[in-house]
Amino acid sequence: MADLARPTTGVSRRHTHTSDELGFASRFVSGQIEARPASATTVPRPFGDLSAAPSQLIGQLAHEACSAAAAQTAHQHRASTRRVLAYLERFEGSTWQQRWDDSPLGRGEITAADMSTNQTGRNHSVGVRALFCLRVVQPTLLVMRKHNFNGFADQFIAAQKDPLLEKYAAQVAHHDFSWPHKREALFDVCCLLAVQGIGFADLTPAALLHHAHDSPTAKAALRPGKKDANVFAGRAAWNVLHAMGHFPAGTPATMRQALHRGQLTLEELVDRHTIRNQSVRRLLLDYFHRRRSDTDYASLVHLVRNIAHHFWARIEEINPEQADLNIPADLYSTWRRQIGVRHDGKPRMGVDTIVIAVRSFYYDLHTWAADEPERWAPWVASCPVPPSELRGLAKRRRRINERSADRTRLRQPLLPLLVRHVEERYDHTRTLLEQASAAATNTAFTHDGRTYRRILTEEDRTLARGGHRTPVRVRDDTGQLVQIEAEEETAFWDWAAVETLRHSGARIEEMCEVSHLSIRHYQRNNGEMVALLVISPSKTDRERVIPMSAELFHVIASVIRRHTRDGSPVPLLRRFDPHDKVWSPPMPFLFQRKIGSTRSVISPQTVLNMLERRCTDLAERHPAFRSVKFTPHDFRRIFTTELVNSGLPIHIGATLLGHLNIQTTRGYVAVFDEDITRHYLAHLNERRQLRPDHEYRDVTSGEWDEFEEHFDKRKVELGSCGRPYGTPCQHEHACIRCPMLQISQKMISRLDDLEADLITRRARAHAEGWAGEIEGLDLTIQLLRTKREDSQRRTRRPLVDLGLPRLNLISTDARSCPASA
Repeated sequence: MADLARPTTGVSRRHTHTSDELGFASRFVSGQIEARPASATTVPRPFGDLSAAPSQLIGQLAHEACSAAAAQTAHQHRASTRRVLAYLERFEGSTWQQRWDDSPLGRGEITAADMSTNQTGRNHSVGVRALFCLRVVQPTLLVMRKHNFNGFADQFIAAQKDPLLEKYAAQVAHHDFSWPHKREALFDVCCLLAVQGIGFADLTPAALLHHAHDSPTAKAALRPGKKDANVFAGRAAWNVLHAMGHFPAGTPATMRQALHRGQLTLEELVDRHTIRNQSVRRLLLDYFHRRRSDTDYASLVHLVRNIAHHFWARIEEINPEQADLNIPADLYSTWRRQIGVRHDGKPRMGVDTIVIAVRSFYYDLHTWAADEPERWAPWVASCPVPPSELRGLAKRRRRINERSADRTRLRQPLLPLLVRHVEERYDHTRTLLEQASAAATNTAFTHDGRTYRRILTEEDRTLARGGHRTPVRVRDDTGQLVQIEAEEETAFWDWAAVETLRHSGARIEEMCEVSHLSIRHYQRNNGEMVALLVISPSKTDRERVIPMSAELFHVIASVIRRHTRDGSPVPLLRRFDPHDKVWSPPMPFLFQRKIGSTRSVISPQTVLNMLERRCTDLAERHPAFRSVKFTPHDFRRIFTTELVNSGLPIHIGATLLGHLNIQTTRGYVAVFDEDITRHYLAHLNERRQLRPDHEYRDVTSGEWDEFEEHFDKRKVELGSCGRPYGTPCQHEHACIRCPMLQISQKMISRLDDLEADLITRRARAHAEGWAGEIEGLDLTIQLLRTKREDSQRRTRRPLVDLGLPRLNLISTDARSCPASA
């Protein structure tokens, strides 16, 4: 059986380099710009035509090109260059380039170090480098990558005498990324110019993409089997070239944007799956074109996969002679049996989706044939899917809901462990970074009972001598080197993602799309601020507003402050939608970070990988995490379950989650069915009695005053009650036990008094033998201590001062967020 086509990603499947060439699966593929080497409008010859020049002249030019260096170094350049030319004279050719191509050195079979003789023992890489800088020979990328030319970019730029190249070097020096990436940006461009034989003026986006595509092949040849070779070369150079305006208008701002193909045409979507019968292929294209008007791109991709791949391509594999849609019963049975099992032997979970898509395909043709018989009638056939296939569909969907509920019940008690882990990890790295930044070099200090010493590596000392910023590094008492800045950055985003997901109930795509413009607030007449988070339309295409709790607002405020701590606004970035395969307009997305030389929006897959790493860390101390992994959607289900179990009417939960159907929310709640039914029926009965149709009118001033009064009545001795408007107290004012109670920081000491009183009461109950009273007091004490621990944990969170956002960052009808959290 032929291999199934893999599902699409955000980039084209047309690989420039195959997996066989690289030795591993490659993501270097062509995108919206065709990768091709540049053509030189004028052959760059900074010292004239040296293709057949005498070796003495070339050696002297190498000496002059290094005139700024010490006399001894310049002499070595001349001597080494002449020795390399003497080596090339042994090979056939009338020009140095022809001799170079004919030599093992030019073919990349040996390096300059292999040319050393017993008499000299010298490394001739200096001479080889001089030939490249003087444009005597044009190397391949493999040769460039095989040699480790120290200072190649500086010498190449000095030798070219190209004002545009010097302007690029100055732009790199002032660009906003670290010195290693600046060095990478210089080397990639100089390497490209030398390999493709062009001047800087002829450098195009297509040429830089060609360089990026060729780099993994060269790296894979040098390091077979190493997946670190599968990285994009030239990303930093692309950012600088785009910023300085060298690329034409309309060129994507980053290489990642240029590599993404975007949405495929229907022909490309269908042709990813082998369809032998061209008549059926044309029918499928017509069908998908008709369906395209009433569905989005992501749904269309799934539809093409279900019908073109899972159905018809499989039918042709079983019976290559099948020419129409009349599928015999035995052929359908064979097909139905095969799609029930994946290629890895595991049962397929989405069989019902495929079967329903096929059934809809046949009935759509029946319906359309009545209106356009000349187009669709020739393909009308009996639907091969028998009615019995859909029998038990509701039961199978209930089993899916049950599995989801079991998943939620299993993870709900583990969530506090995960939250505590990411919080402690962030607090540890944050405070360690603060201490390390304040410590002098080679000075020891103690943090959390461990001894650390701030150090400078040899690379850091080199950066310091060049006047560049050095990263903060420490070595612990075990001798392990800790990149504390990178550790703190990763720990912060792990904490921010977990906290945002669990306090908002947002989908992962919605969280990634939260921007600075998503923050609003409502100010009451008494001056109280109610923070709001606007969730952009996503799956259900519905915008909604979530009232932010203190914890959620603190996270959002911390993210904003992290982006604006240097006084600049939140950077504007484009976000790639992995479902619709489109780029958003530039927006101040909050969940963005800078990795390497490029700043980008955090992707859903990155969050998923982060959660997997944190669960793996916890598995070392908590065996339950060895078989349990969290996904972003688990937080959404737990959020819904806790809301409904706390007494929130399920229809309000559906609104907060953005569900169009309340039955969808029921599937999210991991409680017993009778509890859900009771909540829902109680809401319906109350609604019918209190809100008849004629009362749906504008709110009166009295009703609005009553609405605002609700927030005043939520204030209790220990803090504030978080119950929503229109809902009574569900726990008869037993606030210590109520999950809706939000403890005020000023009343944490009051919890100590209550605990002492409860302990005294428990001692009396134990002396009197009141077993029921003891059980109730134990539960109250446990819940009190949990609330106190959570409150104390929140007090340890650093205060975040947002200041006043700039007016040009928000729309005219939006209000700024509160100043601090």
